[in-house]
Amino acid sequence: MAQVQFKLFDIYDVSNIVITDDALKPFMNFAPKLLVKSYGKRNDTKLSKLNVNLIERLANRLQVPGHSGRKHKVITSWASGKYNRNMKTVMQALEIIGKKTGKNPIQVYADAINNGSPRDEITVIEQAGARYPQAVDCSPIRRINLAIRWMVLGAYAKAFGKKKKMHETLAEEIIKASDNNMESYACGKRNETEKQADSAR
Repeated sequence: MAQVQFKLFDIYDVSNIVITDDALKPFMNFAPKLLVKSYGKRNDTKLSKLNVNLIERLANRLQVPGHSGRKHKVITSWASGKYNRNMKTVMQALEIIGKKTGKNPIQVYADAINNGSPRDEITVIEQAGARYPQAVDCSPIRRINLAIRWMVLGAYAKAFGKKKKMHETLAEEIIKASDNNMESYACGKRNETEKQADSAR
C-alpha cells in the first residue's frame, strides 16, 4: 500500500522544497500541517521559534509589522490579532504567487527569505565614551526574522492608503524578493545593511 504524502494545508507539497543557503537550512520550518497554528504554546527559549512554521510566522508578523526607521508602522484594524483574517491574507497571497509564477508558492517564499536576509549588519560599540559602528555576522534566526519583517513592511508601504489590497502587495513583494529584484523592499534593505557593514569593517 502506497504511503500518502501529507501536504501543507492539504494543498502545497513541501517534500521537495530546496533551501540553497546551508546556514538557513536547519532553521527553515515548513512542516506539513492541516492547520498551521501553535496557539502560542512554545517553550520561551532561544531556539523555540524553530518549532513555529514559517507560514505562521508570516501571518503573525502581519499583526505587528514592526519599526521602519524610528517610526512604528500603524497597526491596521483588519490585522489586530485576528488569526483567521491574517492567515486568509497569507493564503490569498500564496494563491496569487502560484498563479503568477507557476511554481510552488512555498518554494518561492523560501527563496524570498534566502534573498531578503542580510549576512552581516552593524552594531554600536561604546569605548571610552565614544560610540562607533562595528560590523557583525547575522545569526540565521535573526536573518529569517529580518527577511520576514522587511517583506511585510514593504507590502504595508505599498498597500496602506492605496488601491491595492494587502494580499496583492504581499504576493508582489515575495515574488520580487525571490527573484532578487532590487524593487523588493527586503532586497533593498539587505543591500543597504550589508553595505553599511562593509564600510564599518
